[in-house]
Amino acid sequence: MQHDFWHDKWQTNNIGFHQNQPHTLLTQYLSTLNLDKNARVFVPLCGKSLDLAWLIDQGYHVIGIDLSPIAIQDLILDLGLSFEESQIGDLTYFKHAQIELFIGDFFKLTAKQLGKIDATYDRAALIALPEQMRSTYTQHLLQITNQAPQLLISIEYDQSLLAGPPFSVPEYELTAHYATHYDIKLLASNTENLKGKLIAYEHAWHLTKHSTSDNA
Repeated sequence: MQHDFWHDKWQTNNIGFHQNQPHTLLTQYLSTLNLDKNARVFVPLCGKSLDLAWLIDQGYHVIGIDLSPIAIQDLILDLGLSFEESQIGDLTYFKHAQIELFIGDFFKLTAKQLGKIDATYDRAALIALPEQMRSTYTQHLLQITNQAPQLLISIEYDQSLLAGPPFSVPEYELTAHYATHYDIKLLASNTENLKGKLIAYEHAWHLTKHSTSDNA
Protein backbone atom coordinates (compact mmCIF):
# COMPACT_ATOMS: atom_id res chain seq x y z
CA MET A 1 0.00 0.00 0.00
CA GLN A 2 1.65 3.18 -1.20
CA HIS A 3 1.33 6.77 -0.01
CA ASP A 4 -0.68 7.62 -3.12
CA PHE A 5 -3.49 5.36 -1.93
CA TRP A 6 -4.10 7.46 1.18
CA HIS A 7 -3.49 10.80 -0.51
CA ASP A 8 -6.16 9.85 -3.06
CA LYS A 9 -8.60 8.88 -0.29
CA TRP A 10 -8.34 12.35 1.26
CA GLN A 11 -8.23 14.26 -2.02
CA THR A 12 -11.44 12.56 -3.19
CA ASN A 13 -13.01 12.75 0.29
CA ASN A 14 -13.40 8.96 0.22
CA ILE A 15 -13.07 8.73 3.99
CA GLY A 16 -15.80 6.37 5.14
CA PHE A 17 -13.50 5.46 8.03
CA HIS A 18 -14.00 8.93 9.55
CA GLN A 19 -16.60 8.96 12.32
CA ASN A 20 -18.74 11.93 13.27
CA GLN A 21 -18.39 11.34 17.00
CA PRO A 22 -15.73 10.08 19.40
CA HIS A 23 -15.44 6.32 19.30
CA THR A 24 -17.58 4.67 21.98
CA LEU A 25 -14.86 2.15 22.85
CA LEU A 26 -12.50 5.06 23.52
CA THR A 27 -14.92 6.92 25.76
CA GLN A 28 -15.85 3.74 27.65
CA TYR A 29 -12.42 2.17 28.12
CA LEU A 30 -9.69 4.81 28.12
CA SER A 31 -9.99 4.87 31.92
CA THR A 32 -8.50 1.33 32.01
CA LEU A 33 -5.12 2.92 31.22
CA ASN A 34 -5.24 4.82 34.56
CA LEU A 35 -3.67 7.92 33.08
CA ASP A 36 -2.87 11.05 35.04
CA LYS A 37 -4.18 14.39 33.86
CA ASN A 38 -1.87 15.93 31.27
CA ALA A 39 -0.63 12.46 30.30
CA ARG A 40 0.80 12.38 26.79
CA VAL A 41 -1.37 10.25 24.50
CA PHE A 42 -0.12 9.30 21.03
CA VAL A 43 -2.60 8.72 18.21
CA PRO A 44 -0.86 7.24 15.14
CA LEU A 45 -2.47 7.68 11.72
CA CYS A 46 -4.96 10.01 13.38
CA GLY A 47 -6.69 11.51 10.34
CA LYS A 48 -9.06 14.25 11.50
CA SER A 49 -10.64 12.06 14.14
CA LEU A 50 -12.91 13.67 16.71
CA ASP A 51 -11.25 11.35 19.21
CA LEU A 52 -8.41 13.85 19.52
CA ALA A 53 -10.71 16.69 20.61
CA TRP A 54 -12.33 14.34 23.12
CA LEU A 55 -8.94 13.41 24.56
CA ILE A 56 -8.04 17.09 24.91
CA ASP A 57 -11.35 17.72 26.68
CA GLN A 58 -10.45 15.01 29.20
CA GLY A 59 -7.30 16.93 30.08
CA TYR A 60 -4.71 14.93 28.15
CA HIS A 61 -1.88 16.19 25.97
CA VAL A 62 -2.34 14.66 22.50
CA ILE A 63 0.23 13.89 19.83
CA GLY A 64 -1.01 12.81 16.41
CA ILE A 65 0.53 12.01 13.04
CA ASP A 66 -0.98 11.47 9.63
CA LEU A 67 0.40 11.21 6.14
CA SER A 68 -2.23 13.50 4.65
CA PRO A 69 -1.88 17.31 4.85
CA ILE A 70 -5.61 17.52 4.12
CA ALA A 71 -6.43 15.42 7.18
CA ILE A 72 -4.27 17.47 9.52
CA GLN A 73 -5.39 20.83 8.11
CA ASP A 74 -9.04 19.76 8.48
CA LEU A 75 -8.33 18.64 12.03
CA ILE A 76 -6.73 21.99 12.87
CA LEU A 77 -9.75 23.84 11.49
CA ASP A 78 -12.12 21.61 13.45
CA LEU A 79 -10.19 22.13 16.68
CA GLY A 80 -10.23 25.91 16.27
CA LEU A 81 -6.85 26.26 17.97
CA SER A 82 -3.80 28.33 17.04
CA PHE A 83 -0.65 26.37 16.20
CA GLU A 84 2.99 27.19 15.62
CA GLU A 85 4.21 25.50 12.44
CA SER A 86 7.75 24.30 11.78
CA GLN A 87 9.68 21.65 9.88
CA ILE A 88 11.36 18.82 11.79
CA GLY A 89 13.35 16.58 9.47
CA ASP A 90 10.97 15.20 6.87
CA LEU A 91 7.91 16.04 8.96
CA THR A 92 5.80 19.18 9.22
CA TYR A 93 5.11 19.95 12.86
CA PHE A 94 2.27 21.91 14.47
CA LYS A 95 2.47 22.80 18.15
CA HIS A 96 -0.18 23.95 20.62
CA ALA A 97 -0.09 23.80 24.41
CA GLN A 98 -2.52 20.85 24.42
CA ILE A 99 -1.77 19.07 21.17
CA GLU A 100 1.09 18.41 18.75
CA LEU A 101 0.52 17.25 15.19
CA PHE A 102 2.85 15.86 12.55
CA ILE A 103 2.29 15.59 8.80
CA GLY A 104 4.35 12.90 7.15
CA ASP A 105 5.39 9.27 7.08
CA PHE A 106 4.84 7.52 10.40
CA PHE A 107 7.94 5.42 9.80
CA LYS A 108 10.10 8.56 9.72
CA LEU A 109 8.90 9.73 13.13
CA THR A 110 11.60 9.22 15.76
CA ALA A 111 11.41 8.72 19.51
CA LYS A 112 13.22 12.03 20.00
CA GLN A 113 10.71 13.92 17.86
CA LEU A 114 7.78 12.24 19.58
CA GLY A 115 8.98 12.75 23.14
CA LYS A 116 7.86 10.81 26.19
CA ILE A 117 4.60 8.95 25.64
CA ASP A 118 2.35 7.75 28.45
CA ALA A 119 -0.12 5.82 26.29
CA THR A 120 -0.99 5.04 22.69
CA TYR A 121 -4.52 5.04 21.35
CA ASP A 122 -4.64 2.97 18.17
CA ARG A 123 -8.08 3.01 16.60
CA ALA A 124 -7.29 3.16 12.92
CA ALA A 125 -3.57 2.52 12.46
CA LEU A 126 -2.92 -1.22 12.71
CA ILE A 127 -6.13 -2.08 10.87
CA ALA A 128 -5.35 0.47 8.14
CA LEU A 129 -2.25 -1.42 7.05
CA PRO A 130 -2.01 -4.57 4.90
CA GLU A 131 -0.58 -7.68 6.51
CA GLN A 132 2.92 -7.26 5.09
CA MET A 133 3.26 -3.82 6.72
CA ARG A 134 1.79 -4.54 10.14
CA SER A 135 4.89 -6.12 11.67
CA THR A 136 7.02 -3.14 10.61
CA TYR A 137 4.41 -0.79 12.06
CA THR A 138 4.21 -2.53 15.43
CA GLN A 139 7.99 -2.74 15.81
CA HIS A 140 8.39 0.96 15.03
CA LEU A 141 5.56 1.90 17.39
CA LEU A 142 7.13 -0.10 20.21
CA GLN A 143 10.47 1.59 19.61
CA ILE A 144 9.33 5.21 19.45
CA THR A 145 6.88 4.95 22.38
CA ASN A 146 9.15 2.86 24.63
CA GLN A 147 6.39 0.25 24.83
CA ALA A 148 3.85 2.65 26.30
CA PRO A 149 0.53 1.00 27.24
CA GLN A 150 -2.11 0.94 24.56
CA LEU A 151 -5.83 1.07 24.06
CA LEU A 152 -6.09 -0.69 20.72
CA ILE A 153 -9.21 -1.18 18.65
CA SER A 154 -9.13 -3.95 16.07
CA ILE A 155 -11.63 -5.42 13.66
CA GLU A 156 -12.10 -9.04 12.66
CA TYR A 157 -14.01 -10.51 9.73
CA ASP A 158 -13.60 -12.91 6.83
CA GLN A 159 -10.96 -11.09 4.79
CA SER A 160 -11.74 -13.22 1.73
CA LEU A 161 -15.17 -11.59 1.50
CA LEU A 162 -14.03 -7.97 1.50
CA ALA A 163 -10.87 -6.14 0.60
CA GLY A 164 -9.52 -3.75 3.24
CA PRO A 165 -8.91 -1.30 4.63
CA PRO A 166 -9.94 -1.69 7.33
CA PHE A 167 -8.13 -5.00 7.44
CA SER A 168 -9.06 -7.91 9.64
CA VAL A 169 -6.55 -8.41 12.47
CA PRO A 170 -7.44 -11.58 14.39
CA GLU A 171 -6.36 -12.21 17.96
CA TYR A 172 -3.60 -14.64 17.00
CA GLU A 173 -1.94 -11.95 14.87
CA LEU A 174 -2.24 -9.34 17.60
CA THR A 175 -0.60 -11.83 19.94
CA ALA A 176 2.20 -12.49 17.45
CA HIS A 177 2.95 -8.77 17.19
CA TYR A 178 2.69 -7.78 20.84
CA ALA A 179 2.74 -10.69 23.32
CA THR A 180 6.52 -10.54 23.70
CA HIS A 181 6.22 -7.01 25.10
CA TYR A 182 2.71 -6.71 26.52
CA ASP A 183 0.07 -8.40 28.60
CA ILE A 184 -2.97 -8.35 26.31
CA LYS A 185 -6.48 -8.12 27.72
CA LEU A 186 -9.74 -8.08 25.77
CA LEU A 187 -11.98 -5.34 27.15
CA ALA A 188 -15.03 -5.53 24.91
CA SER A 189 -16.35 -6.77 21.57
CA ASN A 190 -19.06 -5.24 19.39
CA THR A 191 -20.60 -6.34 16.13
CA GLU A 192 -21.00 -3.99 13.21
CA ASN A 193 -22.24 -4.10 9.64
CA LEU A 194 -18.99 -3.40 7.81
CA LYS A 195 -19.55 -1.19 4.76
CA GLY A 196 -23.08 -2.58 4.63
CA LYS A 197 -21.71 -5.86 3.30
CA LEU A 198 -20.92 -8.23 6.16
CA ILE A 199 -20.85 -8.60 9.91
CA ALA A 200 -17.55 -7.75 11.57
CA TYR A 201 -16.39 -7.87 15.16
CA GLU A 202 -14.76 -4.84 16.68
CA HIS A 203 -12.55 -5.49 19.71
CA ALA A 204 -11.05 -3.17 22.32
CA TRP A 205 -7.76 -4.35 23.81
CA HIS A 206 -5.74 -3.16 26.79
CA LEU A 207 -2.01 -3.66 26.26
CA THR A 208 0.27 -3.20 29.25
CA LYS A 209 4.02 -3.66 29.36
CA HIS A 210 5.23 -6.81 31.08
CA SER A 211 6.47 -6.19 34.59
CA THR A 212 10.20 -6.45 35.26
CA SER A 213 9.64 -9.67 37.16
CA ASP A 214 7.85 -11.19 34.18
CA ASN A 215 10.80 -10.40 31.93
CA ALA A 216 13.40 -11.72 34.35
